[in-house]
Amino acid sequence: MNKLDVPYKIYLDEKEIPSSWYNVRADMKTKPAPLIHPGTLKPMTFEDMRPVFCDELIKQELDNDTAYIKIPDEILNFYKMYRPSPLTHAVFLEEALGTPAHIFYKFEGNNTSGSHKLNSAIAQAYYAKKQGLKGVTTETGAGQWGTALAMACSFFKLGCKVYMVKVSYEQKPFRREVMRTYGASVTPSPSMETEIGRKINAEHPNTTGSLGCAISEAVEVAASTEGYRYVLGSVLNQVLLHQSIIGLETKAACDKYGIKPDVIIGCAGGGSNLGGLISPFMGEKLRGEADYQIIAVEPASCPSFTRGKFAYDFCDTGKVCPMAKMYTLGHDFIPSANHAGGLRYHGMSSILSQLYHDGLMEARSVEQTSVFEAAEMFARVEGILPAPESAHAIRAAIDEALKCKQTGEEKTIIFGLTGTGYFDMVAYEKYNDHVMTDYIPTDEDLAKGFAGIPNINL
Repeated sequence: MNKLDVPYKIYLDEKEIPSSWYNVRADMKTKPAPLIHPGTLKPMTFEDMRPVFCDELIKQELDNDTAYIKIPDEILNFYKMYRPSPLTHAVFLEEALGTPAHIFYKFEGNNTSGSHKLNSAIAQAYYAKKQGLKGVTTETGAGQWGTALAMACSFFKLGCKVYMVKVSYEQKPFRREVMRTYGASVTPSPSMETEIGRKINAEHPNTTGSLGCAISEAVEVAASTEGYRYVLGSVLNQVLLHQSIIGLETKAACDKYGIKPDVIIGCAGGGSNLGGLISPFMGEKLRGEADYQIIAVEPASCPSFTRGKFAYDFCDTGKVCPMAKMYTLGHDFIPSANHAGGLRYHGMSSILSQLYHDGLMEARSVEQTSVFEAAEMFARVEGILPAPESAHAIRAAIDEALKCKQTGEEKTIIFGLTGTGYFDMVAYEKYNDHVMTDYIPTDEDLAKGFAGIPNINL
């Protein structure tokens, strides 16, 4: 591929926005293990899930066989506000690195929420409205998901209650205010408003919180509030389905200009961005039509893939949610408060966990000072201030490009730029002031989380 043959930014036409989501489970030879009921230890049924989730979303969650699911017109019309998003040829980054590699990034930050999360938020809000609900509850870590859901609920005139991980609530007041601007209520978690929140605060005084804590509170409130249901921004099968719009557009842009990626890289917290980006490429790999090196990049301070266990575990700290088979650090694991940004979840998507377990993708963990080093380099040469989450993928993309510089290989690298970092300036400030440090949990630290994983063999 000649670099001059590809424009700097590849935009699809509005008519080229995919009209269906792609369900990678349809092509998986080993399906992800089902969610199980924490009481009966049997697979969750549609009726089991109804008190917590929206009906149509439950159907999507349980559907392992339908390859393509049509996107409703109302959602497609909303997508047109900010989609299709550009696939950008990172020519300035290539020049700065002096690499023969071809680097592209799919940019998902060109909407007010600042991230890819809006792709699923609008879908989940749509189905809640269609069901006649009054509102929804959720959790958020760094704040991108809460912001996106607040926007989506405002569009459909739904109530929105957000439980925000306490450390992020305190470090990111402006992200919180964007949510409130769109009409959402925002509560730091763990709070004293819920039974589970009070219990967690009693057991872990002065805790900075975790996504597992916030999920527990949001589920409790949804289950006890008439006309409300719980929605989630990552991990679940339905979320990866909605986020497949990222990968489908990326694949369409590649096909349009004859780009054949060798390496596809995404940051990994719960799996929404990574799963969405790789879905059609993984589908080709599963069907034997093509092969790609797919890399999940996670923080060294919360290393679910690289140091976690593949087991059934609770999805939340309060143990009120279904149990999922996934790579997990244990539902009691709480990342260090030193950790900057999202990617704080103790587990990983069941879909991605199964694909990783089957050797269809690889994972690596990176320390946050090296992540912010990559973020600042990218910002200076490509002109976009990346979210800390996205910068994990940037770190790995730079590392792969530098390998090409050593070997002379002209590999094509694509990574997901999930969003912008303009609400993450406290973290950038710590990096620039040289007070940011790296935290890597010891084996003893991880053992405490592993001890709480239930012993279930199904």
